[in-house]
Amino acid sequence: MHSSLYTVYRKISATFVLIAVLFLCNPFHSQAQSLSDIASINVDELSDEQIKELLNRASEVGLTENELIQMASLRGLPALQVEKLQERIEKLDLNSSSGRSGSSGASKRDPRKQGDINEITQGIFKFQQDQSLKSEPSPYFGADLFYNKNRRLTFEPNLNLATPKSYILGSGDMIYVDIYGQSEKYYEATINPDGFAIIDNVGPISLSGKSIEEATGILKNRLSNYYQGLSGANPNTFLQVTLGNVRTIKVNLVGELRLPGTFTLSAFSSVFNALYAAGGPNENGTMRNIKLIRNGKLLATIDIYDFLINGNANLNQQLQDQDVILVEPFEGRVTVDGEVKRPKIYEVKTGESFDQLLKYAGGFTDEAFQDRVNVTRVSGKERAVSDIFKDQFSIFTVKGGDVYQVGKVLNRYSNRVQIKGAVFREGNYALTDGLTLKKLIENADGVRGEAYLERASILRTSADLSTEIISVNLREILEGSSQDITLQREDVVRISSIYDLKEEIYVQITGEVSKPGTYPFSKQMTVEDLIIMAGGLREAANTKEIEISRRISEPEAGTFSVLVPVSVDVDFSQKGSTEILEPFDNVIIRRKPNFTLEKMVFIEGQVNSPGAFAVQSAKERVSDVIKRAGGLTAFAYAKGATLIRRTEYYDTESEQLRRQKNLIDLQEKLQYDPNNTEAQELLLERLFKTLGNKEEATKSAGESTAASEVKKETISGIVESKADIAPIKIKEMEAVAIDLEKILNNPGSEFDLILEEGDIISIPRQLQTVRMRGDVVYPTTVRYDNLGGLKYYINRAGGFDNRANRKRTYVVYANGEVARTKSFLGIRAYPRIEPGAEIFVPTKGPRMPMRPGEIVGLTTGLATLVLIVTQINN
Repeated sequence: MHSSLYTVYRKISATFVLIAVLFLCNPFHSQAQSLSDIASINVDELSDEQIKELLNRASEVGLTENELIQMASLRGLPALQVEKLQERIEKLDLNSSSGRSGSSGASKRDPRKQGDINEITQGIFKFQQDQSLKSEPSPYFGADLFYNKNRRLTFEPNLNLATPKSYILGSGDMIYVDIYGQSEKYYEATINPDGFAIIDNVGPISLSGKSIEEATGILKNRLSNYYQGLSGANPNTFLQVTLGNVRTIKVNLVGELRLPGTFTLSAFSSVFNALYAAGGPNENGTMRNIKLIRNGKLLATIDIYDFLINGNANLNQQLQDQDVILVEPFEGRVTVDGEVKRPKIYEVKTGESFDQLLKYAGGFTDEAFQDRVNVTRVSGKERAVSDIFKDQFSIFTVKGGDVYQVGKVLNRYSNRVQIKGAVFREGNYALTDGLTLKKLIENADGVRGEAYLERASILRTSADLSTEIISVNLREILEGSSQDITLQREDVVRISSIYDLKEEIYVQITGEVSKPGTYPFSKQMTVEDLIIMAGGLREAANTKEIEISRRISEPEAGTFSVLVPVSVDVDFSQKGSTEILEPFDNVIIRRKPNFTLEKMVFIEGQVNSPGAFAVQSAKERVSDVIKRAGGLTAFAYAKGATLIRRTEYYDTESEQLRRQKNLIDLQEKLQYDPNNTEAQELLLERLFKTLGNKEEATKSAGESTAASEVKKETISGIVESKADIAPIKIKEMEAVAIDLEKILNNPGSEFDLILEEGDIISIPRQLQTVRMRGDVVYPTTVRYDNLGGLKYYINRAGGFDNRANRKRTYVVYANGEVARTKSFLGIRAYPRIEPGAEIFVPTKGPRMPMRPGEIVGLTTGLATLVLIVTQINN
């Protein structure tokens, strides 16, 4: 029987998939509502061809027109749309749809298939996700079993079971008859409305109303006339009857249901299948006394709570055609609130006890007060309050309208004491008879070494919830010289630590150590001890001029600290400083005078040995490093030489960061060398420990550029405050114009600059061109002519343009030097031109039209001037 119900559902699902497909094909789809919601389908938007295709597809899955309309209504299609669909189907000319009738061709012996209706319709038939219509859990126990927007429990019959021998055949059932053994043959037949199965070459056999076992005997008896081996004491031919597609039955569901009516179901269906199809009982319907009526007689009574609580679904009680399921109004309901696992409204039967009700509610929670339950009951004209004690649960009879309130245990302790502070095991302890303070400390594994024993406190709570503090000398109690104190419920013992009563002490170290910072203070700590804790000295550390900045216990006016000069040995031997540090001392280690890492400069271009050069001294000049580079080549253009120098805004690496990069490079080389010695492996291990923190190097770099950062902020502030100043671009490197010919001819002169870290000397090859830029007719590059002046080159570029600012023309030479046009008494003196020079012709500013106010002011001034001149002449 279970096969048919699922078959019908599967047909329905396939049909409604088709509905969704047809809507997607509709050109007016954009005007339709949500197609994934069956309740939003508009039948008027379907064409006749789509209706026909819908019916054809429905027929292919074995669904009749009436079943299609019924299931559309079951799925939530509004009644108006159901009527329209039925009218459209009746008006269609379905003569061409004869292909929808069944075929009597050879059977493929398709097995009964199993699937999940929810999976089939997932993503197609979804209810509207309206936030204002969110599905809230029903307050009635069991109400969500059959009707829920996210239903997962469908009670669909299992089709993958063997053919039940007790299954009663009826009109519409298909049977397979297999004959095997000495003779082999198989038949298939569908029981017609008259109750006969027509077997080929055998004739009609009446099987309606017979069980599978009875039908097997009838067929065996009838076919034994054709197969002699079926009969006799030792048959050699055998017969088996199995069930193919099962028939459908009509079941009437009436009473307090969400969707009462007549439903077409599988012959395998049970009462639960039918209730699911109808959406289950409504809010007024009973779940404890559902009646199954057959042929006008009460056949069974179904209690849904028996399924919910005990898992007994009574699935053996299968439905038959024209059965009636009656859901009457509920008999009585009670409310259970508070500390139960399922606080809901429950339907109760006459004579049920509170023990049974508590079972429905899932029992008490872990924090429930189980000794007494409060009940409010309707009695006559008013309500009454009663208490049910634990020994009365099994005899107290529940009554409709009762409200049961299960309380919670009190948030208090009957035998608790607490101990906090300087003990090994803080926390709550049980108050036993005669428990004293000393015994409680023993239970807490004793006091810690830093415990302050001169004074401990006990916070005691009185009966009226007021508190008092009891102070005791803990040392005397532990030594036995004072009387021990007996503890009471809710006493809180607090034992302070000596460090809780004073400020934390520490020492600091600043300057040239590997890990400057704050360190814990210890007695008899020396400067050497603190330096070792800080990772040792850096290379730049000055061990002869170390200072200790020490706080003054009683400072005088204007005095902040005392400075204690000390010195240490590089090997940290015991012969060094004997100065003992005091709390809050700050050890300051400065740098060696004139200490710096190597400085590098670079020469590129036309020298005999270009590359990087280390600066030997603070007085080394450009001529010195060019001499070290082997001098200029024969193709060098000395006048075009440029010095590129870092500005104060250059992001210079700190010495610590540079040192760290060198160590990282060493680490990488050792890490990938498979032939390291034992000493090298130990070095690699030390590098992994010391290179983890890069913050100190970053901090040092930031400190070294503090002045440049202040300058940047000052310039930015000036630009922001002055609207007429163009944005200033801060450069990290810039070109410095040098005259290399004068430098080489006069080494050590004022032209021969002293080199700085990162300087780049660029010496180009002999240059032979001059470039024109700016407001000329045709900006271009031309060959250098030693006889040509600036106008000569301007003419080679087509001359000045109309908007050219001739008097502000300037020349940038190959070495970066700039020369501008000068004017005296209207006579312009243009700068000289050299190889590699660039001529820049600026553009005049845009012409601003004179405003009417300016014109009036100008004419008024002229008129006044003319009047004054006239008066003077007169």
